[in-house]
Amino acid sequence: MSSSRTVSWVSSILYGAVLVSGVYYDLAHLGHDPGRFGPLPSLAGLLAGIASLFALDLIERRRHPVRTPPRTAVLLLCLRLLLFVTVAALDGSGLSRILLVLVPFTAYFAFGRKVSVASAVVCVGVVIAGYRLTVPRWYADPATISDLLMICVGLVLTVTMAAVAVGEREGRARLEQANIRLSAYAEQVAELSATAERVRVARDIHDGLGHHLTAISVLLEKAAAFGDRDPAVADQALADARASTRSALEDVRRSVRTLRTPESTRTLAESLADLVRNMDDPELAITLEVAGEETGHDAKARGTLYRAAQEALTNVRRHAHAGRVSVRLTFDDEQARLVVTDDGRGLGGRTEGFGLLGMRERVHLAGGHLALTNLDRPSTGTRLTITIPRPPPPTPTPSPPTITSACTVVAVPSRGDG
Repeated sequence: MSSSRTVSWVSSILYGAVLVSGVYYDLAHLGHDPGRFGPLPSLAGLLAGIASLFALDLIERRRHPVRTPPRTAVLLLCLRLLLFVTVAALDGSGLSRILLVLVPFTAYFAFGRKVSVASAVVCVGVVIAGYRLTVPRWYADPATISDLLMICVGLVLTVTMAAVAVGEREGRARLEQANIRLSAYAEQVAELSATAERVRVARDIHDGLGHHLTAISVLLEKAAAFGDRDPAVADQALADARASTRSALEDVRRSVRTLRTPESTRTLAESLADLVRNMDDPELAITLEVAGEETGHDAKARGTLYRAAQEALTNVRRHAHAGRVSVRLTFDDEQARLVVTDDGRGLGGRTEGFGLLGMRERVHLAGGHLALTNLDRPSTGTRLTITIPRPPPPTPTPSPPTITSACTVVAVPSRGDG
């Protein structure tokens, strides 16, 4: 922002005040003090000088509506100083010297504090030079010294006001930039939140629906295989497939429901027992062991452990070609620990898929640790170990101190008449 646009209203008020004062002084025939800035004031010259200042401000605003180039600003500042001195020389009232305060005020906005202070010193020098030319022994004249001191005080106040105005302008600019950055951060947070929600839904669909679809596929294959040999087994497999389908539908509904819905009141041990029971497969024997109390472990950790066991059993059924798998869940005062071990063919250098990646993300978000290793034994196999620390108990809120008062009652025996 250029200086003229910043102080246009200030300069216009000062121009008008000087013009009114000069016209009144001339029309009232108050005479002219020969010890001031020149010969008999010329009203026409004063009007021309004030009109030139107004025109200069108007031209700058039209030529440079956004910001005045530095070289042009220097030229305009010098031209204004020359016009101020000229108007002061033509104004017999002496009020026009107040226009000099516009020089450091304008310079502060255009060039900064150092140039503003330097221009204020130049203005003081100009005033002193005028006194030396027009007032004999000006340094001994109390009125002249008083005027000089008032001009110096005005310049100091002007520089201070300009500093405050510039600081406020820069503060507004910083606030606008901060608002822009805050809006950008808010958009990023919204985008990240949406992404996190999409990832969460994708994990839930993969871990829940993928597991049930795998179970349904196995059960349908079982029904097809036993359709002719054992119709009862085939019918049971179809019934289990229908039950798994209903469970899959419920999982989908739970995934798209908001988190306002209360969690199930079933324990993790009960949920894992149902999971193992629904994965009935004659070719895969599953054992489940649960030790310890899950009280004190939060719902997020329990949900993470359930989804991890679900994904691990699904992976064993799909890829491990195992005959036995054990699921052991242990709760203690420090952590919850899930260990899923199978006797299948091991990792075999395979890369992790989306299911294991989602499992790692869940465990990480719950503050836990996941390890997947090959078993070092002839039958190979894999071991999945997940540990999630138990959250510290909530700190009890101290109750306000109870203020008690005690008083001692002393019984004084009555005094007899004697």
